[in-house]
Order: sequence, then C-alpha cells, then structure tokens
Amino acid sequence: MLRASLREVSAALKEGRVTPTELCQRCLSLIKSTKFLNAYITVAEETALKQAEESEKRYRRGQPLGVLDGIPVAVKDNFNTAGIETTCASNMLKGYISPYNATVVQKLLDQGAVLLGKTNLDEFAMGSGSTDGVFGPVRNPWSYSRQYKEKPVSEPHSEDEECNWVITGGSSGGSAAAVSSFTCFAALGSDTGGSTRNPAAHCGVVGLKPTYGLISRHGLIPLVNSMDVPGILTRCVDDAAVVLGSLAGHDPKDSTTIQDNFEPFELPNLTDVSKLSIGIPKEYHAPGLSSEILALWSKAADLFKNAGAKVTEVSLPHTRYSIVCYHVLCTAEVASNMARFDGLEYGHRSDMNKSTESMYAATRREGFNAVVRGRILSGNYFLLKQNYENYFVKAQKVRRLIANDFVKVFRSGVDVLLTPTTLSDAVPYVEFIKEDNRTRSAQDDILTQAANMAGLPAINVPAALSERGLPVGLQFIGRSFQEKQLLTVAKWFEKQVQFPVIQLEEVKRHDHDAFQHQKSASFS
Repeated sequence: MLRASLREVSAALKEGRVTPTELCQRCLSLIKSTKFLNAYITVAEETALKQAEESEKRYRRGQPLGVLDGIPVAVKDNFNTAGIETTCASNMLKGYISPYNATVVQKLLDQGAVLLGKTNLDEFAMGSGSTDGVFGPVRNPWSYSRQYKEKPVSEPHSEDEECNWVITGGSSGGSAAAVSSFTCFAALGSDTGGSTRNPAAHCGVVGLKPTYGLISRHGLIPLVNSMDVPGILTRCVDDAAVVLGSLAGHDPKDSTTIQDNFEPFELPNLTDVSKLSIGIPKEYHAPGLSSEILALWSKAADLFKNAGAKVTEVSLPHTRYSIVCYHVLCTAEVASNMARFDGLEYGHRSDMNKSTESMYAATRREGFNAVVRGRILSGNYFLLKQNYENYFVKAQKVRRLIANDFVKVFRSGVDVLLTPTTLSDAVPYVEFIKEDNRTRSAQDDILTQAANMAGLPAINVPAALSERGLPVGLQFIGRSFQEKQLLTVAKWFEKQVQFPVIQLEEVKRHDHDAFQHQKSASFS
C-alpha cells in the first residue's frame, strides 16, 4: 500500500481496504525503520494519529473532505506549523514553536491530510546537498537500493557503507528522501533556485516548482522573497497535480499571490503530441554536464520528435549570467531577511550581556552557521551605498533580461522547454563535502535557477537510472501560470520512460501489499 500513488491510496481509503489510522501507523513504522536516512527532524506521531482518527470518523460517516483526506504528508522544516517545532535546521530556531500554520500547511490540514512531521534541510534552505543543517546530512534512499548496490561500476563500492551513501541534493533533501522511501505520499519543499527540483532528480521523484504567485508563501520562512516558491514532491505527476489543486490560489495574507480564482484540474491522458512544440535551450549544455545526462537529454528530445512533436533548438542568451546575478540578489535579500533573528523576540538568545550590541553579535554568531553568516556578509556588502548601483541594481536589470529571454522563446511558439535538471547523478557524501557550500550551490543550481529568476513553472521528472544505478531526472519549463499544459506534457513523458520503483528491503518488510509498478529504466 505504501508504494501506491496518492489517488490509488485515496480510492483504497474510500473503499475501506485500509483505514487512515492503519495507513498512518504504517508510515510512522517505516519512518522509524528508515531513521538512518535522517529525512525527518521532527516526527509528530501523536498529532498525526489524532488527525488520522478524525479522518477515519469522516470516512465512516461517508463525508471525506477530498482526495487528500487521510493521506500522510510531510513538510519541510522551514514552513511554520502551529504546535510543532520549526527549526530551519538551525541553532537559531531550535525549540521555536510557531503560533500559526503556514497557509499551505493549513490548506493541507483543511483537506484532511495527516501531517507526519517536519523534514530535514540545509540550514535556512541555503545549500544544494541537504548536508549543512545542524541535525546532520540527509542520506539518499537510493544509496540502500538494490539497484545501486548491485550495479557493476568501474570503482567497486567500499565494504564500508558509510563511504558509499550519496547525497539527496538540496535544500529540500529531507522531503525528497521522505517521498522516495515511501514514508509519506507527498511532501512540501521550498524552491528558490532549484531546491525542490534538484533533490527530486537525485531521489527519483517528481518535483514541481509552480509559477511565482500561484501558491502562498505566507508562513514559509523566507530566503529570497522575490524567488521563493513552495514546492511539491510526489512519486508521480498526477499526484503533483492533485496537491497543486489543493494549495493554489489567492491568499489575502500574501499580496504576491494571484487575484484570480484557481480551478483545480485533472490531467488528461495525452495521446497526440503532434501539436506540441518543444524547445531545447542550447545554453543548458553547460560546463560540467555529464556525457550520460547529455545522452539522456538527447534521447528524450528524440522521443518527442519521433512521436510527432516539433523539437527545435532555442537560445536563452542571458542564462550564463544567471548564477552571478542570483548570488547578488540572493545574498542581498538574505541579509535583509536574516536581520529579524536578533535574539530579542524569538529564537536563540546569547547569554552575552555586556551590551545590546554584543548580545546581537554573539546571538548571530552562535545561532547561524558559517554558510548563513557568509551570505549575510556578502549581501550587506552589495547593499552598501557605494555598491548598491553597481551590484544590486545591475543584477535586477540582468534579471529582467533573463526573464525576457523566456518571454521571447515562448512567444516564438514554443510550448515547453526540455532541459537537464542536474549536471550528474548524486555524488557520494564524502566527495560532495570536499567543496564549499557556495561552490557547490553555484554548480548545482546552474540548470534550475533561471526559472526562479523568471518566475516560471518547472518540474523534474525521473527519466532513467544512471550507470551507477542512481536516478537521473529531466526538467520541463512552462509558460507562466500554464501548469496544466506543463504537467500534461510531463505526464506523457513519465508514461513513456517507465521509471523503475526503488527496491528497498525496509519497505518490502513493511508493505506486503505493494502495488506493482514499471520496472524498466530505459526508453522503448
């Protein structure tokens, strides 16, 4: 049952083949047995079981609240949750319990979803590996899969499993690992420069970054206000559409959300792609792109072409400036956003009492890690009066040029862009930490970040297994607020590639009624 899609398990709940309490207990049991993944920071067992009991009562009365009623979900630990600790994986917020729910969390609860807990991340979502939080790194479930362990590689796996495990990507690595390891059916992440799509690619799940303004940011502890978007992680595209339908729409508490009403949609089964125009941006053939992913990208383009779609190479000339531009804008907004953590109103407060100024300094030194402090320092430098025009204003102008590139391409008749999501499959943790956070983030965000600059919807779809037996994903970027078209194309692609289900012994022991899914990782 835990391997089922969200819609399948929702049908099972309606038919009485499983109860919300039984489903919740199975997930909680699996969370305990996969604790070594470090996917969760907080597991709200008591709260989840109470929510499951309430859901069960509604099903008995024949009055479920919707498709999500009784469905176990998880939330990244940078969304505020009333009554449950919200830490952002930082010493600064250890022990902090918000008095309110983020809008997206409240919408999930209003639909009857069962909140299992809060997932791990890079501190304050600053990173691309989910390795820099105070609760330790998240381990990719595929590190313990039969596919990875049994795959012949040029360099044999070490007998010491501690050296073999690979990263999840980040910063929403905990949410991606939670979905990938079947401990929940959907999870929320956040996406500022690729933080939902990057771990989705490495963990073999679907990761959706909606159009900026489609989903409320209220209650999401901000990183970069002008780019932050709540992300959705699920095991299939249809499930992402279901969750999107529950979360999207105007929120009076977030002035950046759309004013128009959002109508949830069910994805059609696309059979004819001859009217589709797929764009292949040549700038995404970036330095460091592995030959394996390049071949997969080409194969995917051929798949559309052979099915009758129009596939054309397009140019997004300002993409190459995106990472540098992002570094300026991101750190500038980080410096502003992190100013609220001063030890006075909430969060950590230093014992230093020599002066107010020394207390501020000590609180921030003790509360933030080196990565966060470094971004604050950079941001304040860019915002200095003598630097403001040369850095911040100039970066905003370049951002407009990047966004205009996308507008021109879509106006030319292209429906959806097809690109890689990551430069390679997931790397071992011991290799990943050899480079600093800033270098890694610049490398890993290069293919995902421009969509955030332009505010466009983008989705990672698992496409195949690498030679090492690890997931590789491809990214689709759509027109602004055209999520239905984007997801329809993504669903068609998902059906063609038949991505395999992860084979985890821990899951097999907990799920005797597992649904049988596709086994092949190759294109037919």
